[in-house]
Amino acid sequence: MTGRSLFCSPEGIQKAKRALIRYSLTQKALADELEVTRQPIGKFFKGKPVDRNLFVQICDRLDLEWEEVVTEPASELEVNQDNSIDIDAIVQVVREKIKPLIQERCGTMRVLDMTQPIGLNDIYTSVNILEKITGQRRLGIDELLQQCKSQDFDLFGLNRITEKRVPGLEAVEKYSKLMILGKPGAGKTTFLKYLAIQCIKGEFQAERVPIFITLKGFAEAANKPGLLQYITEDAINPISSIQDVITYGKALVLLDGLDEVKEEDSDRILKEIREFSDRFPKNQFVMTCRIAAREYTFEKFTEVEVADFDDNQISNFANNWFKKKAVKPETFIKRLEENNRIKQLAVSPLLLMLLCLAFEESGDFPANRSELYKEGLDALLKKWDAKRGIQRDQIYKKLSFQRKEDLLSKMALTTFESSEYFFKQKVAEQYITEYIRNLPDANTDEAALQLDSEQVLRSIEHHHGLIIERAKRIYSFSHLTFHEYFTAREFVVVRQSSKEALQNLVSHITEKRWREVFLLAVGMSPSADRLLLLMKEKIDVIVSSDIGLQRLLAWVNQKSFSVQVPYKISAVRALYLDLTSIFESRFAHGYLLATTIDSVLTPTHAFAPDFSLDLSLIDDLNLKRPDSCHHLDLNSISDLQLQNALQPLKEQLNNPELRLALETIKQYGQYDERKRQYDKREKKELLARYKLLKWREQLRSVLVEYRNIGQDWQFTDKQKELLKQYCDANKLLIDCLNSDCYVSREVRQQIEDTLLLPIAEIKQRQQ
Repeated sequence: MTGRSLFCSPEGIQKAKRALIRYSLTQKALADELEVTRQPIGKFFKGKPVDRNLFVQICDRLDLEWEEVVTEPASELEVNQDNSIDIDAIVQVVREKIKPLIQERCGTMRVLDMTQPIGLNDIYTSVNILEKITGQRRLGIDELLQQCKSQDFDLFGLNRITEKRVPGLEAVEKYSKLMILGKPGAGKTTFLKYLAIQCIKGEFQAERVPIFITLKGFAEAANKPGLLQYITEDAINPISSIQDVITYGKALVLLDGLDEVKEEDSDRILKEIREFSDRFPKNQFVMTCRIAAREYTFEKFTEVEVADFDDNQISNFANNWFKKKAVKPETFIKRLEENNRIKQLAVSPLLLMLLCLAFEESGDFPANRSELYKEGLDALLKKWDAKRGIQRDQIYKKLSFQRKEDLLSKMALTTFESSEYFFKQKVAEQYITEYIRNLPDANTDEAALQLDSEQVLRSIEHHHGLIIERAKRIYSFSHLTFHEYFTAREFVVVRQSSKEALQNLVSHITEKRWREVFLLAVGMSPSADRLLLLMKEKIDVIVSSDIGLQRLLAWVNQKSFSVQVPYKISAVRALYLDLTSIFESRFAHGYLLATTIDSVLTPTHAFAPDFSLDLSLIDDLNLKRPDSCHHLDLNSISDLQLQNALQPLKEQLNNPELRLALETIKQYGQYDERKRQYDKREKKELLARYKLLKWREQLRSVLVEYRNIGQDWQFTDKQKELLKQYCDANKLLIDCLNSDCYVSREVRQQIEDTLLLPIAEIKQRQQ
C-alpha cells in the first residue's frame, strides 16, 4: 500500500472518535499537534482518502493500530471510468463473502426439546400476514361472538380471524419498512431467517445483501456501539464495502426481537433504529416484535401481524416434520382432526411443533390431555424464553410463574362460569387487582394497584401470549383450550379438590360446554376417585325422581340379563336404550354410550345373534328394515303385503313359538263403514293406515310377550330430553374413566357395575 492514500473504516472512525474523547482532543487540536491543516483530519474522520504517512501519524497519536482501522478503497473492477462506484458489482462480491455467515446463523433452527437442529428449509411453512392488527380492530363483544359459533363449543372459533391474509413475502415486497408483530411462538424469527436464506440464495431480492441482526445481541454488545458500527464490526465479521452496500440502499436489514431488549436498553436501541433507518432510507427494513411488548412509535414503519396457521399450513408443516420418519403425516393429521381441542393449539407454530414432538414419541396424543396442555403452557410460560437465554423484565416482582398460573385460573373460572369468552380490559384488570392485592407486601394504594394491574395484563399478553387483545380493549384467552384448562386447574390445584369446589364443578354435568373441563379436571387430579363418584351420584339424580324413566332403567337392566351377548353388561343396557325408539336416531345416545363402555363394539362390529334378532324385530315394528317393510306404500298397503312383511325374518328364526306367533298376525280388524265417505277424497289412505295400525298392534304384543321388547313407553318431550342428558352425562363419565386418569380399581369397578341402573337397584347393591 506504499504511496497510496488510505481510508479509515467505519468502525475505525468510531474508535478514533472515542480516542478523541479519551484524550480530551478535538479535531482542530489534533491538527495543531500534527502541524497540519484541519482538512486532512476532517477527511480521516469522514472515511475519505488521506496521505499514508499522515494516516499512520493520526493513528499513532490516538493510540490506534493503523492496520486495524484501515479499509481498502473500491477495487479497480468496482470503479467506472468516471470514478463512480459500481454498486451492483460490490453487492455481488459482498453477497459471496456474507453467504457462509447467513447460512450458519439462519439455515437451521432448534427449539424446545429438540435433540438436534434441523434445516430451516426442511421444516419451514409459508407465513401469512394480517395487514390489520387484530387488537386494534374496533369491534364489540357481540361482533366478536358473531365470528364464532358460541353455542357449538366443539366448533368454537376463537382463533378464526376474518381479516384478509397476505403471503409474508408479498407483504415484504409491498412495504419498504415493515414491523411484523405476533404472539409468542408465532414464527416471527423463523420468517426473518427464511427471508435471509431466500435472499442469499438469490430467490428473493437477489439484488440486495441480507443483514440479520438479533436486537438482543446488539443491545448487549460491549461498549454500546451504534447500529452501523455493530453491523460493520460485530454482527458481521468485518467485510469490506458493507458500508457501501448500506449507503447505496442495497441491504435487506432484518432486525429480530425488539421485545427481547431489556427495559434499560430500550430507549437507546429505539433511537439507534430510528436514526439508522432515517439515515439509510433506501434499504429494505423488516423488524419483528411481540404484540403488546411495549409502547413505541416508528412513524415510517408499517405494522402488520403474523396470522395463525390455517388448515393448509398445519398440513404442510406436518408433512415437512414427519417426512422420512416412522410416523406418517397422514396419521398425525387424522388424529388432529379427531381431537378438536388439540387442533386449536396447532394454529400456533410453536405449539404445533410441540404436538409433533409429543406425537412422534408414541404415534398418538396422550389420553390424558391435561399433561399435553401443561407441557404447552410450560413452553409459553417458561421454556420459550429460557431456552433462548432471554430474561424478561418482571413487571410485578411477586408474581411468580405459579402465581401467574393461579391468577389465570381464577380469571378463567370466573369468566367461564358466566360464559364470558371475551371480556373488557377493565374487567380483566379488576380480576388482576383483586388477586394481587392479597399478595405479601402488596401495594395498598388503589391507584397504584390499578397501574400494576394494567402492567400485569400487558406482560401476560407480551411475555406468554396466554391472554390476548382480540379487539380494542377486549381480551380473551388465546385458545379456548387454555381457558378450559385453567378453569379445571382452579378446581383441582388452587382449591385443592375441596368438597365444595368439586360439588360446584359437578353441578355443570349436563352442560355441553363444560365437557372438556371435566376431562381436564379428572386428568390433573392426583386421585380422581372423589370427583368421579360425585359425577356418578349427580348423573343418577338426573332421572331419579321420574317414575317412568326409572321403570325404563329397570326394564333395561332386566333385559340385559335375558340375552346372551359377549359384551359388558352395562354396554348391553346402553344398547337396549336405543331399541326403545325414544331417540330420533336409532344409533344415537345409547349406542354411542355402549361403544364408549365396551371397545368391542366398533362401527364395523357384527352384533351378537340375540341382540341382532331384537334389533331386526324392532326395525320391522318401526318399518325400518330395508329387506321387509321398507318397500310398503303407506297409502295403499294390501293385505298380502302385510302378510309377507315379516317373511324374511321368519325364515331366519330358530324359535318355533315366536315364528308361529308371527304367522298368526293376519287379521287386521274391520274398517268402520261410517268412515267410507273419506275413501274417495283421501284415496284409500285412511283404510291403509288403519290396517297398518292394527298390524303393528299385534306385532307389538307378540314382541312384548316373546322377547320383552317393543313396549310403547309414551314418554313426554321433557322425559326424552332428560334421558338424553342422562345418556350424554354417562358417556362423559366413561370418557373420564378412559382418559388415563388415576382412579382406584375399586371405584372404577363400582362405577362400571352401577351404570344405567335404577336408583332402587343402586341402593340395594350399596347395602
